[in-house]
Amino acid sequence: MRGPEIIARTLSVPAVVDRYGQKWQYHSRSDRHSKVSCWAILFDLLQSSSLLRRHVREGKVTFGINRQLNDWETGKKKDLDLVVARAPGPSTQAVGEALDLTTLAARYEVVLTADERQILDELPKGRSGTSGATVLVALEAKACMTAHVRALPRLYDELTSSHATVHGDNTNALAIGFVMVNLAESFISPDLHRRLITPEAPAQPSEHRQPHATERTISKIREIRRRPGPGSGRAGFDGIGIMVINMRNDGTPVQLVTTAPAPATNNEFYYGQMIGRAAHLYDSAFGNV
Repeated sequence: MRGPEIIARTLSVPAVVDRYGQKWQYHSRSDRHSKVSCWAILFDLLQSSSLLRRHVREGKVTFGINRQLNDWETGKKKDLDLVVARAPGPSTQAVGEALDLTTLAARYEVVLTADERQILDELPKGRSGTSGATVLVALEAKACMTAHVRALPRLYDELTSSHATVHGDNTNALAIGFVMVNLAESFISPDLHRRLITPEAPAQPSEHRQPHATERTISKIREIRRRPGPGSGRAGFDGIGIMVINMRNDGTPVQLVTTAPAPATNNEFYYGQMIGRAAHLYDSAFGNV
């Protein structure tokens, strides 16, 4: 699985510009981290599911971005960063923008190694244009970077709303969730620095009580509902993964954390387990697409 390394490497590059012209690695008012994470998940999912690769190669599915889904039970609407949808046919409705995987990588400024670039070149890319109306896989990525405990109720509600909206739109779609949790003991929050940072007025990092804050966050994520898969008649994510990083947001490289409190490789929330489960469910559920 290359996704976690791709995410950490890409987010190490400051690319979010604030109103003062300052570049940040992470900014709560930007969706860069979500889009990069969703791209990395799709990159790994394509390598793990032979059926998805075939569907992309044959033009049966497209990759939709900024896709609005509608929960028909409640009328709530929610935008998803990235979805896999049936390609629109002559008698079906086209919804939203679709882009190929390479174009998405360029748009999101994903940083790849030469080896990863070669893998990307060998994967079927998908087609650009418009996305189909029927969503097969919906990806939702969130981050908990600072003020962990205070942010937990909103994080929980947003993730719960995500899988509910996906399955309210199409109960057969796979809802895949991903959460990035910051283990850094200090973090420079852009929201607390809505000013120009200078040597005379330096940044003031927020301090985190670690690993307590990360452990609390992971414990709360574990409470989010999951379901066995399409056709179960139950609510919840079909796959959900947790990635732990060390990010101070001061321009230093983002470090991927692979030891506790990060999920172990045999844990159901481990990134690789999420990808494996999503690939298995796709191969099982969508053979007739």
